[in-house]
Amino acid sequence: MTQEQLTLLNIGQNLDDLMNLDPRGYGVCRILYKASRAYAGEPVSMHAARVMQDTIKPGDLVYVFTGFVLLPHRKAEMDGICGAMHLVRAIALMGGTPVMIVPQANVHAIQALAPVVGLHYYDNVADAAAVHASVAVLPFTTDASKASACADAILAQGKPSLVLSTETAGANALGVYHNALGRDITELEAKSDLLFKRLGELGVPTIAVGDLGNEMGMGTLREHLVRWIPSAAPGSCQCGCGGGLVADTNADYVVTATVSDWGVYAMLAALAHLTGKYDLMATAERVREVITTASRSGMVDMYGWLIPAVDGCDADFNATIAHLMRRCVENAAGLTETCRGWFEKVDALGFFEE
Repeated sequence: MTQEQLTLLNIGQNLDDLMNLDPRGYGVCRILYKASRAYAGEPVSMHAARVMQDTIKPGDLVYVFTGFVLLPHRKAEMDGICGAMHLVRAIALMGGTPVMIVPQANVHAIQALAPVVGLHYYDNVADAAAVHASVAVLPFTTDASKASACADAILAQGKPSLVLSTETAGANALGVYHNALGRDITELEAKSDLLFKRLGELGVPTIAVGDLGNEMGMGTLREHLVRWIPSAAPGSCQCGCGGGLVADTNADYVVTATVSDWGVYAMLAALAHLTGKYDLMATAERVREVITTASRSGMVDMYGWLIPAVDGCDADFNATIAHLMRRCVENAAGLTETCRGWFEKVDALGFFEE
């Protein structure tokens, strides 16, 4: 194993470990990670970042799906939208044109968040693609009978080279969307699964980030989730549909984390290491500002509060996670020569070959 290979392996594992810290202590993130790590065959953040590096070229359209609307307030949650804003910024820095596919409930927040990440907001692809540092935001219908026409209208604006989804509500095999407790929230959610599936059928690579299994793309891990995640097995959800909460959509590449936003931060940190472009990473300062702005724009924490928190973790906690990821990448880059002898000694013992 070369020094570069060993570095990639261990930085990727550092990022995966950070995105799967378990402050709640009930272990769901570790259950998910066992499956996603086995599926990828390597640290999942680095696995997905390689796809972004290899796929996104200047001028490309890149679709980013996000948005989960929660009960009882019927408002979109913080997780997903916050990470997605860092993601679209990175896509723009790589020369691509990010196109966000979201519920209408997210649009107001994105209008406020776009300037925070330095992007100009457009409501159509043509205008966003015409100038750099821009994002197109396209709401997707919550009416299942209009989903096909909505998908057609979006695709007519341009086919992407890559599709990413983070914390997007995903329907089960019966077409029912569930919250974390297994309750039916179908009426609230954008029916964008149809577009995601259609893009996969067209051969566009798909990456999905999730933290439970009811998110779009998590169907790739279905067998593991059905066995180990509460309300995932058929008949175990609370709504009575009999289908369980696992999303029916599959993704080519899957990233699982304690908080979906943390999965995005890890993926971007891995991408920064692969490309040497450290500005692609989230900063602690920007994470705080995005979370605060999203909260002030009406997004709710997982527990329903209008506070600057994501899945129960306050803005400082989220900023610390992003900061540690950044330091892991920057530190490794600065010690390549200093630690070369240690790499040679470790590699000679063969531990990582096994």
